[in-house]
Amino acid sequence: MGLCGSLSHCKAALVFAVLMDLLGGAALLVGVFATLEVDGNDYGDFLVYSGVLLVVASLAGWVLWYSGNIEGLAEQKEKGHIGNAVDRIARTLSRKIRTYRTHH
Repeated sequence: MGLCGSLSHCKAALVFAVLMDLLGGAALLVGVFATLEVDGNDYGDFLVYSGVLLVVASLAGWVLWYSGNIEGLAEQKEKGHIGNAVDRIARTLSRKIRTYRTHH
């Protein structure tokens, strides 16, 4: 894989995030620095707001890409007895809440 070895997971999310960043940044810069008037109407604000929305949308792509590249969670054996204790406490608490709701 070489250069792109670390980008192996969730390539679609990465492409989406980079594309939205590029389009959003370009729209934002054009909206700020260019004079865009057609028939007396200024369209610079439209491009600024659109650019910001595209950049915000890219955050979803970055989150998906990052979370897709996180190596798997610790296996049950790796958690040890602390993970088992937390599971036991959660199950006990869940049962108590469930029985309390059914009786009242």
